[in-house]
Amino acid sequence: MPLAFDIAPFLLAAAEPGALPSPVDHIVAHPFWSPGGWWIWSSATANLLISAVLTIAVFAFVAKRVQTGPESLGEARYLTRGKFSQIVEVIAVGLRDKMIQPVLGDRTEKFLPYLLALFFFILVNNLMGMVPLLDINLLANFYAYEAGLVSNKWKDLHIAPFGGTATQSIWVTGALALVAGLVINIAGIKRLGIGEYLKHLTAGTPVFLWPIMVPVEVMGTFIKPIALALRLFAVMTAGHILLAVMFVFFEMIARGMAGVTGGFFVAILLWIPVILMATFIFALELFISFLQALIFMFLTCVFISLLDHHGEHHEHGHEHGHDTHVPMAASPV
Repeated sequence: MPLAFDIAPFLLAAAEPGALPSPVDHIVAHPFWSPGGWWIWSSATANLLISAVLTIAVFAFVAKRVQTGPESLGEARYLTRGKFSQIVEVIAVGLRDKMIQPVLGDRTEKFLPYLLALFFFILVNNLMGMVPLLDINLLANFYAYEAGLVSNKWKDLHIAPFGGTATQSIWVTGALALVAGLVINIAGIKRLGIGEYLKHLTAGTPVFLWPIMVPVEVMGTFIKPIALALRLFAVMTAGHILLAVMFVFFEMIARGMAGVTGGFFVAILLWIPVILMATFIFALELFISFLQALIFMFLTCVFISLLDHHGEHHEHGHEHGHDTHVPMAASPV
């Protein structure tokens, strides 16, 4: 029984007719409106906006269920309503009590809204990248091409108004890191004062070492946010490419077995380990989506804490470490 089908349309349109689909094309941003070569609107732009609206909508929903209810409910008015809202509250309280407060101490409440917003916004963007919106776009383009509704240039198949992973774009991670860098340094100047902030660049070394330490510390000021941007970009790119490679294996097996007697059954046997591996990688990608959001947020928190009066901060952190924290749901909003 010959294997007489091609699943390339379901992966992504190939660069040229007959060529294997590129796994890179599966995850990079695709242009939609680019007058004069400038990408005014791309698939990543749309996903970024969708993630922003989704994050705001979800947390407006959660906030109503976390806040204290009417007095008519009695003690139940302090309980968070709904399983999803409870999960989000547990994550937020855990981040505050176990990660942010031990690092920032008395400045926790000041930076908590920014740090939690940073974590959840990156998380939503990462998870949105797991939804195959880009593939749906390109599949529709493929069939539009087959129906003669678009140009015969294969590059036209790569136009998509939405889809992909916004945090895979270095421009997106760079913008997030730029904001983080401004927050880190402005907070440091406000905390230390301009004099102490500049003195911090000497790292407490003797004067004769300043010509070495000051340039190193200045470079570190820029390297820290750059590292945040590159880490998130690289990990999200690598993970999605690895997942896309699994789907390219499907195509390779399908083409290799095409026209071969019994090829369909052989292909099914060969596809089984590919499916298992793809499932494992997908689950790993879900874990990485949470992990990278956590790493970006926590390192930003750590970098903020580094520009502080370290002796005082340690004392504050020690005091807070012995506090009994009240869950968010038990605090009047």
